[in-house]
Amino acid sequence: MRNKHNLHSILTLLIASTLSGVTTMANSKEAITIYSSAQPGSISPNSYRPVPGQHFGNYKVPGYAVIKTTQQHNIKKGRNQLEINNVAALLDPTTVSFRSLTDPEAHVLEQNYQFDLVSQQKLLQRYLGKTILVEQVQGNDTNTIEGELISAAGGLVLEDKRGNVHSINNYSNIKFPQLPGGLRTKPTLVWDLNATRPGKHDIELSYQTEGMTWWSDYNVTYSEDNNCQLDLSAWVSIINQSGASYNDAKLKLIAGDVNRAQPPSAVRRNQVVYEKAAMADGAGFEEKSFFEYHLYTLGRPATLPDNSTKQLELFPAVKAIDCNKELVFDASSQYGYGGLNTNQNYGRNTQSDVNVYLRFNNSEDNNMGMPLPAGRIRVNQKDTDGSLEFIGEDIIDHTPKDEDVLIKMGNAFDIKGERKQIDYRVNTKARTMSESFEITLKNHKAEDAKVVIRETLYRWSQWEIGRKSHDFTKQDARHIHFDVKVPANGEVTVNYTVNYSW
Repeated sequence: MRNKHNLHSILTLLIASTLSGVTTMANSKEAITIYSSAQPGSISPNSYRPVPGQHFGNYKVPGYAVIKTTQQHNIKKGRNQLEINNVAALLDPTTVSFRSLTDPEAHVLEQNYQFDLVSQQKLLQRYLGKTILVEQVQGNDTNTIEGELISAAGGLVLEDKRGNVHSINNYSNIKFPQLPGGLRTKPTLVWDLNATRPGKHDIELSYQTEGMTWWSDYNVTYSEDNNCQLDLSAWVSIINQSGASYNDAKLKLIAGDVNRAQPPSAVRRNQVVYEKAAMADGAGFEEKSFFEYHLYTLGRPATLPDNSTKQLELFPAVKAIDCNKELVFDASSQYGYGGLNTNQNYGRNTQSDVNVYLRFNNSEDNNMGMPLPAGRIRVNQKDTDGSLEFIGEDIIDHTPKDEDVLIKMGNAFDIKGERKQIDYRVNTKARTMSESFEITLKNHKAEDAKVVIRETLYRWSQWEIGRKSHDFTKQDARHIHFDVKVPANGEVTVNYTVNYSW
């Protein structure tokens, strides 16, 4: 077998060498607060699940976490060297905080973060010019070659005591006399610590680490049995690619846009494992306001293995949420406002689909009333055979209680619209301009349809509506709405004129 070494032999050497200088730790208690910098719905499943034949090693997790642990260590009075090797590989050493609950006077004089992790290639580089032992399997026999390592590029080149040079491409085992200084099996914090009390110390350690994030997903079941109702469930997904595992930790999630000056971080490769958490009996997330954000605390311990994705229920499923289905014809929204525009052909004729939305109010009266973190919301509808069919999805922003949630579902199949300019006049000397439109909606359904025609007044900021065939409502400085009913298998036409002046 090409370029294979005896992993057991090397690991035995490494473990023995590494443990010889490490203070034993016991009774570790961990708490994790995770912050997300991901845009809602922006995380591809390929970044957190294994894909056969593909490797997404350059993926950078859009978030970070604050890790807090309470550990117990045996410390002598005076100067100590304390090594902590159960930390995240992507920790930021400048954020490390140390406090001894046993000895408030204890403090760290110097800190080193050692992350030069051992590998076969690094061992070979460290042993250039030194003696190693290489074993080759030849049939039922094992051939052993001992000599000075001259080269490790494209195979091994050894010179034995007799001066013979051996070029070795196929080997089964490499034996190194010892682990070279400076190499670690795990990322390690090394503290030069001064203490005034000897004995067991309860030490609080906290730091920030990259490689962790979270996001929320919402699953909705839509029903028209009672006009418009929704059942909603919410899940939290957590990525841990920090280089450390966390067992039975207290878990908190921060929802909100937390400002942070992020330093550049190195890209590293990960082999990601997908894990869907079983919902054990116990408390779910408890939400509360925290500064200008919202904090979600899981009421039971959580285990987050390294290179894993875990899913947890954000809150129990909510049923019978009243909603409204809205049909909107918004053909003019594609024309943006960029100052005075007197070009007659701008927005002259437009054909467009009628958009379909679902809207519900996030209030206690509507069985909701909890802050909703930003995330992807997927909607399904039950068919007559009982199966759930996917009918649309959208991204929602952070939504406080008592605010509306608007879900864009797609385009109506049986309702079409057309918008065309029927008159245009401009008088640059008088600084006036008028424009008339005819908007036609056709309904091919067997029942009447209510449609909102949303018009963007994009030519100038000072305007008034002149002639009109239907009443309208002014939404803001740029938009007006016409609420119309389109008869079954029929059509309706809306005409209006807008007068601009500057």
